[in-house]
Amino acid sequence: MPVAAREASIYTGITLSEYFRDMGYNVSMMADSTSRWAEALREISGRLAEMPADSGYPAYLGARLASFYERAGKVSCIGNPPRNGSVTIVGAVSPPGGDFSDPVISATLGIVQVFWGLDKKLAQRKHFPSVNWLLSYSKYLERRSLDSYYETKDPEFMSNRNRMKEILTKEDELSEIVQLVGKDSLDEAEKLTLEIAKIIKDDFLQQNGFSDWDRFCPFFKTSWMMKNIVLFYNLGLKSIENTSSAETRVTFNGIKTSLGPLIHKLSTQKFQLPGEGEEKLSRYYRALYEEIQHSFRTLEE
Repeated sequence: MPVAAREASIYTGITLSEYFRDMGYNVSMMADSTSRWAEALREISGRLAEMPADSGYPAYLGARLASFYERAGKVSCIGNPPRNGSVTIVGAVSPPGGDFSDPVISATLGIVQVFWGLDKKLAQRKHFPSVNWLLSYSKYLERRSLDSYYETKDPEFMSNRNRMKEILTKEDELSEIVQLVGKDSLDEAEKLTLEIAKIIKDDFLQQNGFSDWDRFCPFFKTSWMMKNIVLFYNLGLKSIENTSSAETRVTFNGIKTSLGPLIHKLSTQKFQLPGEGEEKLSRYYRALYEEIQHSFRTLEE
């Protein structure tokens, strides 16, 4: 497309979105990609002989991006009949070579409230959605904006979510050690962390949009799956740490051997169909929750 058309594209898109918003609709606008828009802005700026800033982009790049993203939000429209509308912007940024120090990335991260970092390596491993759980973040969680909503749905949701984030962060640190000296050099608790992180990545975060059980996941199903995974991890750590004597010591291999069928159930809990209703699924997940508790009590005895 011509440079001027690329530079005008996101303004055209957001103006159309505001037109439908003022009609009382809730609009979602996808901008793919703001990097190409910024490149067009750089070309125009160069032809106008403006003073270049970082990587040749104009000094007002951040201000232009901010003026675009700040047009998102919910409004009460003026006039009659009374109507409420909203615009949600999903902007894609594709830096050259995946460089997160790129000026467009830096300026965008300073503005947006939520960032999904797509990972090429995850996509190559057929892990979809290929969202990197360590790069991605939400400022709504830091500001505790959604706590009241989660409290009404499931008071344990945020603590379970934070626990799973800790497991994935720990697994990323351990993966370097495993590559250097092997998995056998880890202690029992760290081996358990790797196993649970694998379940989280492959059986919780990974989704198949073509399947009946995975194309959508209601909040109650997500919450129960998290609850069961975190419970298994916490009880496994407690069993390992509380048995210090050599004779009664609980090891990761002991847990895997004794509770193999239970680990399989933990991995396959995603296959429950959401369409069967919250009551039926909750009974299944609650029974699995109680089975995990009973199995670890038996194991320690």
